[in-house]
Amino acid sequence: MARNRFDPFRDLEDFSAGFRSFQDAVNRMLSEPRSHRPWTPPVDILETDNELIIQADLPGVDMRDTHVEIENGTLTLKGERRFHSDPKVGYHRIERGYGSFARYFDLPDTVDPEKVKADYKNGVLTVTLPKKEIAKPRTIQVQVHNE
Repeated sequence: MARNRFDPFRDLEDFSAGFRSFQDAVNRMLSEPRSHRPWTPPVDILETDNELIIQADLPGVDMRDTHVEIENGTLTLKGERRFHSDPKVGYHRIERGYGSFARYFDLPDTVDPEKVKADYKNGVLTVTLPKKEIAKPRTIQVQVHNE
């Protein structure tokens, strides 16, 4: 049986090789134009006593290319931000994301899907999800019968 000699630098070499591989992947990702990478619009989700509110940043997105749907307790935001290139213009850098996107949100049972509304203003899509009317608790008086 062959014996392996302990080499304290072998683990360091393995780590270094792994780090180089990771660094190469990051460099490839950063050098790739953003227009070719998937784009996911950021969202904020707020809750009040009466509703949930989802705000999605969609600057430059034509609302004709955007769909808001509710099905089986899931809210779906789908759309596309199109890249309009001019053949007479050469781009030095493209940092804004383009392309299709889809975001899915599981909704709580308290949301009333029939009353949902969506508004778009200043590049922000706001989806308002009203909560269902919940019966208020009431006190029931116990009738005492003497026998």
